[in-house]
Amino acid sequence: MKTTFDGLRRRQALMAAAAALMSPRLALAQTDNPLPSWRDGPRRQALLDFVAAVTTEGGPDFVPPIERVATFDNDGTLWVEQPAYTQLFFILDRIRSMAPQHPEWTADAIFRAAIEGDMAALAAGGTAGLVKLAAAAQAGGSPEDFVKLAADWLETARDGRWHKPFTELVYQPMIEVLSFLRAKGFSTFIVTGGGVDFVRSFSERVYGVPRSQVVGSTFALKPGEADGRITLTREPTIDFVDDGPGKPVGIARHIGRRPIAAFGNSDGDYQMLRYTTEGTGRRLGMIVHHDDAGREYAYDRQSSIGHLEKALDEAPQRGWQVISMKDDWARIFP
Repeated sequence: MKTTFDGLRRRQALMAAAAALMSPRLALAQTDNPLPSWRDGPRRQALLDFVAAVTTEGGPDFVPPIERVATFDNDGTLWVEQPAYTQLFFILDRIRSMAPQHPEWTADAIFRAAIEGDMAALAAGGTAGLVKLAAAAQAGGSPEDFVKLAADWLETARDGRWHKPFTELVYQPMIEVLSFLRAKGFSTFIVTGGGVDFVRSFSERVYGVPRSQVVGSTFALKPGEADGRITLTREPTIDFVDDGPGKPVGIARHIGRRPIAAFGNSDGDYQMLRYTTEGTGRRLGMIVHHDDAGREYAYDRQSSIGHLEKALDEAPQRGWQVISMKDDWARIFP
């Protein structure tokens, strides 16, 4: 019986080890290299040095765990944002699916462009046109209803270039950073210009970031009561834009602590990077630079999506690390 029991325990141990290797987050804990998808170089070393400095008790830069807050932009920092934001594809699909119930939309140029998939006309409509579409596609129902709606869409939607689920087009090196920081006592927050409920629909499953640690743009909520129960209904009005100068505001309101590390990829993250690195003590600001057209995309100054110019120009004087996807990442996707 003892031999049988020992054999069972060995098989269980092997199964547990195999399961750990299949999970990127668990696998990271099993190796001495917390960033296996990063190439050796100054950016990787800067990240490791920063974490070592703020987590070494008794050291001059030690930061207590409660104050170890790291913030991450989502689009273009944690997953693909080209040729358009994932949430825009969701909005356009919603408009097309809802169009039969709204024949009046065909008389509106921006709705007609959305229904026909005319991206040039959508771009010509500018921000006001996109906000109009977003309101029509995403208002109504409770926040919980919307989270489920977005999660269901993500299960079946596919990217046009790789023909994979959008949730598989996340950056493996950044997944490793999230896991590494959490293993070192950091709280990791997503601070995104995207809709907060949209990102919450996948943040736990894909990034290991709880819904409560997602800060994003929000629709107004109308409180009410139905059948003896409190209700919240999403209104067709955006009441907070968590982008650009709004990011420090969202951080202050939602998190209540200034981050000691921030990760972004565009000028929409410029204020978040400044807000983080202008604090006292050891700080880290990192910018993901999209310069790998072969494995992903190459864009910065000339792009309307993920426009990166001011933050890129000021990175050297502000001490921000510019991550080259081409040179610093050995792999991009999981």
